[in-house]
Amino acid sequence: MKDWTKKELLQEINEEKLSVVYFFTPMCGTCQVAKRMMDVTKELFPHLTFGKLDVNYIQDLAMTWEIESVPCLMIFENGEIKEKVYAFRSVEYLYGLIKQYDGKSVN
Repeated sequence: MKDWTKKELLQEINEEKLSVVYFFTPMCGTCQVAKRMMDVTKELFPHLTFGKLDVNYIQDLAMTWEIESVPCLMIFENGEIKEKVYAFRSVEYLYGLIKQYDGKSVN
């Protein structure tokens, strides 16, 4: 997953496509586990756009989007929030969640 700036985030999510965004803070232990799950899940969707951001650098957006805690996974489609998840559970769970929104998945 690529580290995005605020500008890159806004540019990516407003394109006419599905974007998966992982929000974290560097000192969060649970975020480190969630990142590893996201890295595996990302490989299952090579055609989708995945990015990550440290919420410390986007506090205004975090408030606007009501991000209550980290880790947080948000799925955007055409600039609209489709899903917001705080409990990552497992790679299988994340795969199923993203697959619901992915029209190109073959499995």
